[in-house]
Amino acid sequence: MRGQSYVILAIIFVIIIAIFAVINVEPVEVNYLFGIGQAPLILVILFSVLMGGVITAAVNLIKIIHLQREKRSLQHENNQLKETLKEHNLLDTNQDDSTDGRKTET
Repeated sequence: MRGQSYVILAIIFVIIIAIFAVINVEPVEVNYLFGIGQAPLILVILFSVLMGGVITAAVNLIKIIHLQREKRSLQHENNQLKETLKEHNLLDTNQDDSTDGRKTET
């Protein structure tokens, strides 16, 4: 249900941006770092929205990669600790070998 609400909100956002862009078609002066040029306002709006989406996706991708690495590292550390506990016969035999550490019901 959560994914559907994100899709619905995204569609509403795209429709609002499209309507806003279509009613603003007059040419405007755009000041680039290396010069000044003319461009239709619709292209400026759509390009700005596109770049905002790309930047947001890139930042989120970096965050996801970082979290995946951290998860892998913590799982490896958890497995090492479990092996150490098994070697010293300190690991509870009722405990499940999964990474969440919950006890299994018998």
